[in-house]
Amino acid sequence: MAGNRPDSEAFVSLVTNDNYANGALVLGYSLRRVNTTRKLALLVTNQVSEGMREQLLRVWDHLETVDPLDSQDDANLALLSRPELGITFTKIRCWNLTHYQKCVFMDADMLVLQNCDELFDRCELSAVPDIGWPDCFNSGMFVFEPSRATHEALLKYAIDHGSFDGGDQGLLNSFFSQWSHEDISTHLSFIYNMNSNASYTYAPAYKEFGKNVKIVHFIGPVKPWQYSYSETSSTAYVPSSNNIPHERSYIQLWWDIYNTFVLP
Repeated sequence: MAGNRPDSEAFVSLVTNDNYANGALVLGYSLRRVNTTRKLALLVTNQVSEGMREQLLRVWDHLETVDPLDSQDDANLALLSRPELGITFTKIRCWNLTHYQKCVFMDADMLVLQNCDELFDRCELSAVPDIGWPDCFNSGMFVFEPSRATHEALLKYAIDHGSFDGGDQGLLNSFFSQWSHEDISTHLSFIYNMNSNASYTYAPAYKEFGKNVKIVHFIGPVKPWQYSYSETSSTAYVPSSNNIPHERSYIQLWWDIYNTFVLP
């Protein structure tokens, strides 16, 4: 990979199967598209096929194979109606990337619209408040400093206490419990983790600030790669029930990047 990016800093993501690897491909290319100067490091489990790993290495600098962690907390996951999120405990493996000094974790269902390298100026654990409960941060994107000691402490905490939502977000918010009140500078702007389908009282704010959005997060069970796409018209087909115009445009952009950079 070309570039002069600092070797000590990296954007990091995680994929545990070939399905989510499609998201990681587009995430990686969206970071390249905005000319990031940082390395791209991807955590993968053995469930990711060799063929998909070859594709991922075309855009990610480094693939790190990790053992999966699953909360197996069916009761709390049922509250979210998202049983598949237990495997997201694997995310804490990112603290083992100690050949980097600072990293920014991003979920594979994110899309970068503008350069956001300034995130590396922030300290651990900087993140965006969750729109569902703003005293918690959304763990789809956060700044962290790799440390084996932190990884071991997180692992022990997970074993001893579990997670209040059964996934990584509950675990990380409990472990970094000072986030809600200790230092407001660790509370990042919504432009770094904008929920693509949030609309209700927020439409006027999007009209005012939407042009500043840097990272879109496709939160929810249906991901961009699950929509139908017409190669003839180069159009992503989003159900008419989805009446959020900006989300439709972001899904279309996701597919535009996929077809431009991944399919060739």
